[in-house]
Amino acid sequence: MSGSDVAPAERAAALREQLEQHNYRYYVLDDPAISDGEYDRLLAELVDIEHRYPDLRTDDSPTRRVGSTPLAAFRERAHGEPMLSLANAFSDADLGDFDRRLRETLGVAEIEYMAEPKLDGLSVNLLYEDGQLTAAATRGDGRVGEEITANARTIRSVPLRLPCADPPARIEVRGEVVIRRQDFERLNERRLARAERPFANPRNAAAGSLRQLDSRVTAGRPLTLFVFGTGESSAPLPATHEGVLETLGQWGFRVNDQVTRVSGAEGCLAYRERLIEARDGLDYEIDGVVYKVNDRQVWERLGATARAPRWALAHKLPAREATTRVNAIVPSVGRTGVITPVAALEPVEVGGVTVTRATLHNLDEVRRKDVREADAVMVRRAGDVIPEVVSVIESRRPAETRPWQMPTACPVCGSDVARIDDAAAHRCMGGLYCPAQRMGALMHFVSRRAMDIDGLGEKLIEQLVSRERVHTAADLYALTRSDLLGLERMGERSTTNLLNAIDASRDTTLARFLYALGIDQVGEVTARTLAEHFGSLEALMAADEPGLTAVPDVGPVVAESVRRFFAQAHNREVIDALIAAGVSWPDPQSDASAARSLPLDGKTFVLTGTLSAYTRDEAKARIEALGGKVTASVSGRTDYVVAGADAGSKRDRAEKLGVTLLDESAFAALVA
Repeated sequence: MSGSDVAPAERAAALREQLEQHNYRYYVLDDPAISDGEYDRLLAELVDIEHRYPDLRTDDSPTRRVGSTPLAAFRERAHGEPMLSLANAFSDADLGDFDRRLRETLGVAEIEYMAEPKLDGLSVNLLYEDGQLTAAATRGDGRVGEEITANARTIRSVPLRLPCADPPARIEVRGEVVIRRQDFERLNERRLARAERPFANPRNAAAGSLRQLDSRVTAGRPLTLFVFGTGESSAPLPATHEGVLETLGQWGFRVNDQVTRVSGAEGCLAYRERLIEARDGLDYEIDGVVYKVNDRQVWERLGATARAPRWALAHKLPAREATTRVNAIVPSVGRTGVITPVAALEPVEVGGVTVTRATLHNLDEVRRKDVREADAVMVRRAGDVIPEVVSVIESRRPAETRPWQMPTACPVCGSDVARIDDAAAHRCMGGLYCPAQRMGALMHFVSRRAMDIDGLGEKLIEQLVSRERVHTAADLYALTRSDLLGLERMGERSTTNLLNAIDASRDTTLARFLYALGIDQVGEVTARTLAEHFGSLEALMAADEPGLTAVPDVGPVVAESVRRFFAQAHNREVIDALIAAGVSWPDPQSDASAARSLPLDGKTFVLTGTLSAYTRDEAKARIEALGGKVTASVSGRTDYVVAGADAGSKRDRAEKLGVTLLDESAFAALVA
């Protein structure tokens, strides 16, 4: 039965149930059952129903996760049961003393503990009444915290309603809110791309995100909740801590999969050693281990001090920061051409691993921290990420040091290095030729909206590059059957199909060809505009910046990027080789009528803030694929401003000019 065949109330209830189940699979189980696009479609349908029938809105609707009106200030909120801190063990002897005292108090030979990682985030207390989330607060001083209910609702791993038939009338669920490592990397990449200062570490990012007065900002941050226990409860809970965690897992919460039952101090120490070894492979930051007596029935007997329970202990892990010397600052060219300054370090052990390199992100960060060659620096290591320089120890700076400068020529291929319009990143402009960009350039060149060479995926390109069969895009058209046969998954039939696809791609359009070149700032719509305006590749390559800015919707940033790209001799050599290989196109004017049939043709968009379901590039690609244009600034000619979390002055200007504002749900519905 389709959505149109049922009553709105019934359909809304079904959608809410589906969406929360998909949230649980994605954010708790890490096992999504549908694509992001399908999820967006379901959410957009629910948004539409709730917009048309306001009475159908509920407090536990997934649409509440996008944030709400900003608060003027946080209110204080008392916890039903205090959230006490934990006593710390700094040595194995401290753990031994803790275990001995408990055995003597309880009169037993051995104690069973639950051991778990101590996550480095922000602790929260969630109150559920009759199964529904009604309040949330930070730990605060242990007795009173800041109320963050609106922010907690935006976290996808926080159930808005407990999925059980007979929930307690009142229960506090406690856990740690973190930003996982991969999410943290992507978050900082987005901030750097917007010329914003990156977060120093995941903990600061998580704490800052959860304490936003505007919950829409929180909604745009990739927060994850791991639960570690309960507070006040109106109903009896399992007799063991292990049983409580199992129950929380059944209620839809994310329980850390590293939690383990151990016996005695020896079992605790063995667990800690295993966790230290596994530390770098974990997808979250930890700063210790927590041991809790498993038998909850003795917790009351053991009691607590003024600040910490006597039945639990936190055991610190080895430090992950160290001091060393910067031997050199080396510009490293990534696969997209972005040049990242990397500090070559005097080898130093950090967290049990020898570190020789640390990222400096970009020139702005080098200058902000004032890192120089020969400096003494503090280095932090965070898992599989390249370690970073935390700070400079200026008291140990040699007198002869000088500020570091970004090179003007690519250290790999010698092409120009440019920073377009004061963007955060510097780029090598030799995108078609530069060996460092080879994989990225080839993947873009063969993609569906570019040259559309079906069957030429990333793994096959990796093989061709590693075996020196392909150096530039032009080499694809010289591939022979013998070059392909014998490569992984390449038999007679797949080889024939691929060679046919490569041959067919020779007949293209100028717009597709320009897009395939991978010119920074030139998407599909801009490529089509340039093709229609100039009419030939030769005319475009000969254009200066005034000639380029005369093109509708081509501003100084795009013009400078296009001019610099075609000014590189290496790029022109590859273009000549592609044309010599038979790549050709008809008059670009013939593409214009097809473009006008697209649903967003003539519509101009501005993207601002952070979208949770799309990267900036993905959102731009969806708009351009439907014929729309994406520009950088809001004006009276702008049709839509898509405002995600952290939207700032562009949102304000859109409201002032009366431009239509789309939140993420409305945008998803528009491009669905």
